[in-house]
Amino acid sequence: MGLFDRFFRSRNVAGIARDTLEFALSSAEDTHPNEYMGFMRGTPAREFDLGEEIHPDDYVVTDVLVIPGTTSNEMSATVDNNMIPNDMRTVGSIHSHPNGVLRPSDADLATFTSGSVHVIMGAPYRTSDWRAFDQEGEPATLPVLDVDLDDPEAFFDFDQYDIDDELRSGDTY
Repeated sequence: MGLFDRFFRSRNVAGIARDTLEFALSSAEDTHPNEYMGFMRGTPAREFDLGEEIHPDDYVVTDVLVIPGTTSNEMSATVDNNMIPNDMRTVGSIHSHPNGVLRPSDADLATFTSGSVHVIMGAPYRTSDWRAFDQEGEPATLPVLDVDLDDPEAFFDFDQYDIDDELRSGDTY
């Protein structure tokens, strides 16, 4: 099992939080004309009041994790694999195409092998300027959900004890 295989686990993704999508679009616009790159993290749907249509074990994309040391230019973004944490909640990737093309490139397809959903955003980064894809690069449905998210600073409020406790619990976030 490789690093990416441990980092990404196939999960059913019910949707993406509106605030998370808006954050990613804004970040991509701020990075323009260079590519933006991040990893999408999910929270179990049972954490939100989403009704019976969504299975409680499905995930809602609630965070975008930008890896330190990521470099980008107008044609690509490169992640330093040594900096990727073993985050059990990662469900896929999100990146921008500054040229506005909302289709995966051959290079994108090579990175789509891990995770269950991948998002490409394109200039000018409006709420309609993105598409979701599955591992094979086929269009995927990713509804935008209105959910209340925790304080983003809470993401950083953990220590090694919390990590060890999550691993011991066998929870497969």
